[in-house]
Amino acid sequence: MRVFITGASSGIGAALAKHYAAQGAQLGLVGRNQERLTTLSNELGANCAIYVLDVRNATALQQAAADFLARFGAPDIIIANAGVSRGTLTEHAEDIAAFQAVMDINVMGMVHTFQPFIAAMKQAGSGSLVGIASVAGLRGIPGASAYSASKAAAISYLESLRVELIGTGINVTTICPGYIRTPMTDVNPYPMPFLMEPDTAARKMARIIRQKRRIAITPWQMAFAGGLMRLLPAFVWDWVMKKAPYKPRLDWDWL
Repeated sequence: MRVFITGASSGIGAALAKHYAAQGAQLGLVGRNQERLTTLSNELGANCAIYVLDVRNATALQQAAADFLARFGAPDIIIANAGVSRGTLTEHAEDIAAFQAVMDINVMGMVHTFQPFIAAMKQAGSGSLVGIASVAGLRGIPGASAYSASKAAAISYLESLRVELIGTGINVTTICPGYIRTPMTDVNPYPMPFLMEPDTAARKMARIIRQKRRIAITPWQMAFAGGLMRLLPAFVWDWVMKKAPYKPRLDWDWL
Protein backbone atom coordinates (compact mmCIF):
# COMPACT_ATOMS: atom_id res chain seq x y z
CA MET A 1 0.00 0.00 0.00
CA ARG A 2 1.27 3.47 -0.92
CA VAL A 3 -0.08 6.41 1.13
CA PHE A 4 0.66 10.14 0.81
CA ILE A 5 -0.39 12.35 3.76
CA THR A 6 -0.17 16.12 4.23
CA GLY A 7 -0.14 17.76 7.64
CA ALA A 8 1.74 14.71 8.89
CA SER A 9 4.01 16.32 11.47
CA SER A 10 1.43 16.27 14.28
CA GLY A 11 -2.19 15.58 15.21
CA ILE A 12 -4.36 13.59 12.83
CA GLY A 13 -1.72 13.41 10.11
CA ALA A 14 0.82 11.80 12.43
CA ALA A 15 -1.82 9.41 13.80
CA LEU A 16 -2.79 8.37 10.27
CA ALA A 17 0.88 7.85 9.39
CA LYS A 18 1.28 5.55 12.39
CA HIS A 19 -1.88 3.65 11.48
CA TYR A 20 -0.78 2.96 7.92
CA ALA A 21 2.84 2.28 8.87
CA ALA A 22 1.57 -0.51 11.13
CA GLN A 23 0.03 -2.02 7.99
CA GLY A 24 3.36 -1.93 6.18
CA ALA A 25 2.51 0.99 3.91
CA GLN A 26 5.03 2.99 1.93
CA LEU A 27 4.51 6.55 3.11
CA GLY A 28 4.97 10.04 1.79
CA LEU A 29 4.73 12.45 4.72
CA VAL A 30 4.31 16.19 4.17
CA GLY A 31 4.67 18.89 6.79
CA ARG A 32 6.40 22.15 7.58
CA ASN A 33 8.31 20.97 10.65
CA GLN A 34 11.37 19.01 9.56
CA GLU A 35 12.31 17.97 13.09
CA ARG A 36 8.90 16.46 13.80
CA LEU A 37 8.74 14.72 10.42
CA THR A 38 12.20 13.23 10.86
CA THR A 39 11.38 12.07 14.38
CA LEU A 40 8.13 10.50 13.17
CA SER A 41 9.85 8.76 10.28
CA ASN A 42 12.50 7.34 12.61
CA GLU A 43 9.85 6.24 15.08
CA LEU A 44 7.82 4.44 12.45
CA GLY A 45 10.79 2.58 11.07
CA ALA A 46 8.80 2.41 7.88
CA ASN A 47 9.57 3.00 4.23
CA CYS A 48 9.01 6.76 4.41
CA ALA A 49 9.77 9.73 2.26
CA ILE A 50 9.43 13.06 4.04
CA TYR A 51 8.73 16.36 2.32
CA VAL A 52 9.21 19.58 4.24
CA LEU A 53 7.02 22.15 2.53
CA ASP A 54 4.02 24.45 2.80
CA VAL A 55 0.92 23.18 0.97
CA ARG A 56 0.33 26.70 -0.31
CA ASN A 57 3.33 26.11 -2.59
CA ALA A 58 1.99 24.26 -5.63
CA THR A 59 5.46 23.87 -7.18
CA ALA A 60 6.85 22.26 -4.03
CA LEU A 61 3.99 19.76 -3.97
CA GLN A 62 4.48 18.96 -7.65
CA GLN A 63 8.14 18.22 -6.92
CA ALA A 64 7.22 16.07 -3.91
CA ALA A 65 4.67 14.16 -6.00
CA ALA A 66 7.22 13.54 -8.75
CA ASP A 67 9.67 12.16 -6.20
CA PHE A 68 7.02 9.93 -4.58
CA LEU A 69 5.90 8.58 -7.95
CA ALA A 70 9.50 7.84 -8.93
CA ARG A 71 10.18 6.02 -5.65
CA PHE A 72 6.96 4.12 -5.07
CA GLY A 73 4.60 4.53 -8.03
CA ALA A 74 1.03 5.82 -8.04
CA PRO A 75 -0.39 6.12 -4.52
CA ASP A 76 -3.29 4.00 -3.36
CA ILE A 77 -4.43 6.70 -0.91
CA ILE A 78 -3.79 10.45 -0.78
CA ILE A 79 -5.00 12.19 2.36
CA ALA A 80 -5.18 15.98 2.12
CA ASN A 81 -5.15 16.59 5.85
CA ALA A 82 -3.14 19.81 6.23
CA GLY A 83 -5.31 22.48 7.79
CA VAL A 84 -5.27 25.41 10.16
CA SER A 85 -7.79 27.17 12.34
CA ARG A 86 -7.86 30.53 14.08
CA GLY A 87 -10.55 32.73 15.45
CA THR A 88 -11.35 35.49 12.95
CA LEU A 89 -13.61 38.53 12.91
CA THR A 90 -14.28 40.44 9.70
CA GLU A 91 -14.37 43.79 11.53
CA HIS A 92 -10.64 43.57 12.30
CA ALA A 93 -8.42 44.61 9.39
CA GLU A 94 -5.55 42.63 10.88
CA ASP A 95 -7.57 39.43 10.43
CA ILE A 96 -7.56 39.72 6.64
CA ALA A 97 -4.21 37.94 6.48
CA ALA A 98 -5.61 35.15 8.66
CA PHE A 99 -8.64 34.76 6.37
CA GLN A 100 -6.32 34.47 3.37
CA ALA A 101 -4.02 31.96 5.05
CA VAL A 102 -6.88 29.74 6.24
CA MET A 103 -8.45 29.67 2.78
CA ASP A 104 -5.14 29.09 1.00
CA ILE A 105 -4.07 26.24 3.28
CA ASN A 106 -7.41 24.52 3.83
CA VAL A 107 -8.74 24.79 0.27
CA MET A 108 -5.95 25.48 -2.21
CA GLY A 109 -3.62 23.22 -0.24
CA MET A 110 -6.03 20.38 -1.00
CA VAL A 111 -6.03 21.21 -4.71
CA HIS A 112 -2.22 21.41 -4.72
CA THR A 113 -2.04 18.01 -3.02
CA PHE A 114 -4.28 16.13 -5.44
CA GLN A 115 -3.43 17.75 -8.77
CA PRO A 116 0.03 16.27 -9.45
CA PHE A 117 -1.12 12.70 -8.76
CA ILE A 118 -4.35 12.46 -10.74
CA ALA A 119 -2.80 11.62 -14.13
CA ALA A 120 -0.81 8.71 -12.67
CA MET A 121 -3.82 7.46 -10.71
CA LYS A 122 -5.99 7.63 -13.83
CA GLN A 123 -3.39 5.57 -15.67
CA ALA A 124 -3.39 3.04 -12.82
CA GLY A 125 -7.19 3.08 -12.82
CA SER A 126 -7.40 3.06 -9.04
CA GLY A 127 -6.76 4.95 -5.84
CA SER A 128 -8.52 7.15 -3.29
CA LEU A 129 -8.35 10.91 -2.84
CA VAL A 130 -9.36 11.81 0.70
CA GLY A 131 -10.07 15.32 1.92
CA ILE A 132 -10.32 16.12 5.62
CA ALA A 133 -13.06 18.73 5.96
CA SER A 134 -14.98 19.39 9.19
CA VAL A 135 -18.42 19.50 10.78
CA ALA A 136 -17.71 23.23 10.98
CA GLY A 137 -18.20 23.33 7.22
CA LEU A 138 -21.88 22.40 7.54
CA ARG A 139 -22.96 25.75 9.02
CA GLY A 140 -21.28 29.07 9.69
CA ILE A 141 -19.69 29.10 13.16
CA PRO A 142 -19.47 32.59 14.71
CA GLY A 143 -15.95 33.67 15.51
CA ALA A 144 -14.57 31.01 13.15
CA SER A 145 -15.86 32.39 9.87
CA ALA A 146 -12.65 31.76 7.94
CA TYR A 147 -12.44 28.15 9.12
CA SER A 148 -16.13 27.42 8.49
CA ALA A 149 -15.95 29.00 5.04
CA SER A 150 -12.81 27.06 4.14
CA LYS A 151 -14.31 23.74 5.19
CA ALA A 152 -17.58 24.45 3.40
CA ALA A 153 -15.53 25.20 0.30
CA ALA A 154 -13.57 21.98 0.78
CA ILE A 155 -16.79 19.94 1.01
CA SER A 156 -18.12 21.44 -2.23
CA TYR A 157 -14.77 21.10 -3.99
CA LEU A 158 -14.51 17.43 -3.06
CA GLU A 159 -18.04 16.78 -4.26
CA SER A 160 -17.24 18.37 -7.62
CA LEU A 161 -14.02 16.37 -7.88
CA ARG A 162 -15.81 13.13 -7.01
CA VAL A 163 -18.25 13.53 -9.88
CA GLU A 164 -15.51 14.62 -12.29
CA LEU A 165 -13.60 11.40 -11.62
CA ILE A 166 -16.50 8.96 -12.03
CA GLY A 167 -15.42 6.20 -14.37
CA THR A 168 -11.68 6.67 -13.82
CA GLY A 169 -11.35 4.17 -10.98
CA ILE A 170 -10.41 6.97 -8.57
CA ASN A 171 -12.57 7.26 -5.47
CA VAL A 172 -13.04 10.59 -3.66
CA THR A 173 -13.94 10.60 0.03
CA THR A 174 -14.90 13.61 2.14
CA ILE A 175 -14.41 13.17 5.89
CA CYS A 176 -15.98 15.68 8.27
CA PRO A 177 -14.67 15.01 11.77
CA GLY A 178 -15.92 16.63 14.93
CA TYR A 179 -13.54 17.71 17.68
CA ILE A 180 -10.15 15.97 17.84
CA ARG A 181 -7.55 16.62 20.52
CA THR A 182 -4.79 18.48 18.65
CA PRO A 183 -2.77 21.67 19.20
CA MET A 184 -5.49 23.55 17.26
CA THR A 185 -8.25 22.46 19.63
CA ASP A 186 -6.15 22.72 22.80
CA VAL A 187 -6.68 26.50 22.76
CA ASN A 188 -10.47 26.28 22.61
CA PRO A 189 -11.93 27.81 25.81
CA TYR A 190 -15.26 25.97 25.55
CA PRO A 191 -16.56 22.40 25.95
CA MET A 192 -15.92 20.13 22.96
CA PRO A 193 -18.55 17.37 22.87
CA PHE A 194 -17.50 13.92 21.64
CA LEU A 195 -13.82 14.92 21.65
CA MET A 196 -11.70 12.17 20.03
CA GLU A 197 -8.08 11.28 20.61
CA PRO A 198 -6.00 11.36 17.39
CA ASP A 199 -5.40 7.60 17.28
CA THR A 200 -9.13 6.92 17.69
CA ALA A 201 -9.96 9.41 14.94
CA ALA A 202 -7.31 7.87 12.67
CA ARG A 203 -8.82 4.39 13.05
CA LYS A 204 -12.30 5.71 12.26
CA MET A 205 -11.03 7.63 9.25
CA ALA A 206 -9.09 4.64 7.92
CA ARG A 207 -12.25 2.54 8.10
CA ILE A 208 -14.19 5.21 6.16
CA ILE A 209 -11.42 5.30 3.54
CA ARG A 210 -11.35 1.51 3.28
CA GLN A 211 -15.12 1.47 2.74
CA LYS A 212 -14.73 4.09 -0.02
CA ARG A 213 -17.56 6.16 1.35
CA ARG A 214 -18.42 9.33 -0.51
CA ILE A 215 -18.88 11.53 2.55
CA ALA A 216 -18.83 10.70 6.23
CA ILE A 217 -19.09 12.55 9.53
CA THR A 218 -17.28 11.06 12.51
CA PRO A 219 -17.92 10.11 15.30
CA TRP A 220 -21.49 8.89 14.92
CA GLN A 221 -22.74 11.22 17.65
CA MET A 222 -21.39 14.18 15.68
CA ALA A 223 -22.97 12.78 12.51
CA PHE A 224 -26.33 12.94 14.31
CA ALA A 225 -25.61 16.48 15.52
CA GLY A 226 -24.41 17.48 12.07
CA GLY A 227 -27.66 16.26 10.54
CA LEU A 228 -29.59 18.45 12.94
CA MET A 229 -27.32 21.41 12.18
CA ARG A 230 -28.14 21.20 8.49
CA LEU A 231 -31.89 20.97 9.13
CA LEU A 232 -32.23 23.97 11.44
CA PRO A 233 -33.84 27.04 9.83
CA ALA A 234 -31.61 30.09 9.70
CA PHE A 235 -33.52 31.98 12.40
CA VAL A 236 -33.20 29.00 14.80
CA TRP A 237 -29.48 28.66 14.05
CA ASP A 238 -28.98 32.38 14.72
CA TRP A 239 -30.79 32.12 18.06
CA VAL A 240 -28.81 29.04 19.12
CA MET A 241 -25.41 30.43 18.13
CA LYS A 242 -25.70 34.10 19.09
CA LYS A 243 -24.25 33.45 22.56
CA ALA A 244 -21.77 30.78 21.53
CA PRO A 245 -18.19 31.37 22.73
CA TYR A 246 -15.66 32.37 20.08
CA LYS A 247 -12.40 30.66 19.21
CA PRO A 248 -9.46 32.87 20.33
CA ARG A 249 -7.88 35.21 17.78
CA LEU A 250 -4.30 34.07 18.30
CA ASP A 251 -1.19 34.70 16.25
CA TRP A 252 0.17 31.68 14.37
CA ASP A 253 3.45 31.22 12.55
CA TRP A 254 1.71 30.22 9.32
CA LEU A 255 0.51 33.75 8.47
